[in-house]
Formats: sequence, C-alpha cells, structure tokens
Amino acid sequence: MTPERPRGADAKKAAVEAPKGASRKALPSAPDTATAGLYAAVDLGTNSCRMLIARPAGNQFQVLDSFSKAVHLGAGLEASGKLSHASMGRTLQALRICQKKIESHGVGRMRLVATEACRRARNARDFMRQVKRETGLHVEIIPAEEEARLAVISCAPLVNRSTEQLLVVDIGGGSTELVWVDLSAVAPENRGRAIMGLHRGFSGQPEGGARVVDWISVPLGVATLKDQFQDVEDDSARFALMSWFFEENLSAFSPYNAAQPREGFQIIGTSGTVTTVAASFLNLRRYDRTKVDGLQMTSDQIDLVIREYLALGPEGRRSDPRIGRDRHTLIMPGAAILQALMRIWPTDRLSVADRGLREGLLYAQMNADGILEDGPYL
Repeated sequence: MTPERPRGADAKKAAVEAPKGASRKALPSAPDTATAGLYAAVDLGTNSCRMLIARPAGNQFQVLDSFSKAVHLGAGLEASGKLSHASMGRTLQALRICQKKIESHGVGRMRLVATEACRRARNARDFMRQVKRETGLHVEIIPAEEEARLAVISCAPLVNRSTEQLLVVDIGGGSTELVWVDLSAVAPENRGRAIMGLHRGFSGQPEGGARVVDWISVPLGVATLKDQFQDVEDDSARFALMSWFFEENLSAFSPYNAAQPREGFQIIGTSGTVTTVAASFLNLRRYDRTKVDGLQMTSDQIDLVIREYLALGPEGRRSDPRIGRDRHTLIMPGAAILQALMRIWPTDRLSVADRGLREGLLYAQMNADGILEDGPYL
C-alpha cells in the first residue's frame, strides 16, 4: 500500500474554521455568555471516539469534562471498504453521549472531526449525514495534513528549548502521521509559539519561523497493521513482520535516509501505543496522566517493555492491567511501529505525549479567537 504523500499542499482553510452546515446553535459566531466561553473537541478515529470540553486558562486550558469510548469504527474496513452497520451503531451511541455532554455544559464553540477510517470508507459521507440527522452534530472528515498539523501543535508545550530538529509521530488506528520540523532558525524561547503557527498549514510559513521539512501519512495504524498480518500465527514472527513492513512504507519520507545530528534532535510520540508503553515502563496499574505526559524514555527502556510484551504472549497481554482490555489486541502493532521509528532516527530518547487531536483542536479554536495569543507554550 502506497502512503499518502501530499507535499506542500496549501491549507485553504485554517484548522479552526467553523464547519459548513453547522447550526447557529452549535457554533455561535459571537460567544457572549458565561457558558459560551467553553470549547469542545471530538476526535472520531478508527478505534475510538474521544471528546474534551475545556475552558481557556492563561495560555493553556482547563479540562472540565472528557469522554472516550472504543467504537472500532474501522472494524472490517480493510476487507469491505465500508463502515459496517455494527461499527456505525456503536459510534452513534458514543456520539449521542458527546452531544448530551456538550448540551449540558452549554458549550459555545466546538469542532468535531473524523480521520482515516472515514477518509477511506465508501459510505463515510452517508454516515456523517446520518450522524447529523440523529444527533445534530456536524462531524468533518479532515484530510491527513490537517490531522498531522493538529497533532503537532498539541505537542508544542513538550518541545525542548534546545530542540532544533523535531519529529512528531502520531500512531493512530488507521494511519500514522510523521512531521519533521526544522526549528534551527527560531529563537529557543519562541519555538513553542512557532509550532503553534503551523495550524494554518505546512507551507508558506514566515521566514525565520518553524519550517516543515517533510511530512507523511502512512495508511498503517494499529488496527490496519493488525488486520494485514492477522493470518500469521506466531506472535514473535508477526511482530517482526509488522515492524519491517511499516519501515518499508517510510522509505518515501525524505528525512528517512538523511544524516541528522543527534544533538538538538527530539522525537515526540503521541498515541495510545506510546502512553501504554510508558505506563507499562512505570508499572502503573492505574493510569496516571501526570506521570506519563512529558516522560522521557530511552530506546533501551522501550525495547525492554516490548520484550516483556512478547514474553507475555497474547493471553498474558490480555490480563496485564498496565495494557488494558481495550488495547491488548492492538499494542503489538503499535509497538512494531514504535520500534521501527526508534530504529531509524538519530536519537535514543522519545518524549511521551498524552495529547493529540483533541488538544490540537482546542488550541486551534482558542488561538483563532485570540485567547491564546502566545500559543500553548510552557
């Protein structure tokens, strides 16, 4: 499968533009009440439906409510090319919960997006119309570039001041986005703000700002990779094949074979895979975001966790509380992607980000409203 590779595409819309067709009630143009200061973001992915409701707090935001449900929207998509009735039913139930939470909080601004499963499914737009009819929610199917840049800006607070070359990796259910950003022309104290500016698009950045060297959306995520190798019975062999296959699909990414210095290079990984590996390393039987978000892991520590997963086998992973019931069948495809990435790039450290599309959507909306003028910079 050839990875999607739209280089230098002009962003015709800012990531924060209100979706067409949204009702006035859902997206008021001028919030002017106490509750209208609240923002919502919904990420409808291949595996999960996730929502955050937040209010601005300085140059960050305070989360007031959240929701996450494994809906497996992409189940069977690889074989049929369509979203199944069962997966659409599960997703509708989750979106009804989101709608009730949004309504009960009196949210003033929101953005709801769908990603790879809906980009690929032949019946996705029909399903989006059904969602609108039954819940009143307008869900946009966003292109891969927008998904990538929202993931990048969500990670802005985790960028080190010493970072000159940044690689942000978002391992999703149906695809994996990689974005290489050159920050060498940006003053260290301005690097977080420069990354925030990427929400307008990956091309046409001002001179002296963050420069996107290259980006790629590989149509292989934890669910799609699992589906492609499910006929391989041996657990270790399946893992090795998945890691090799993912690396093969990266060969078109221009920095893949580039000689890059180890100093000033940072990888940030954002995904359930990365946070699960971090939680396993910390031996967290109950997940704690404050311990995971921003954690630095070495390649050796990541390899140690992956070797533990392989030693456990499928049944052992199923009962491991650090992995969780929703992720035990997907952790090895994700680990295969992660191991391939750490094998390629000139660093032995990974910054763990418990943040992603939802946070990027919130930052982008608030930034567009002039609330986060300096960007999400710590």
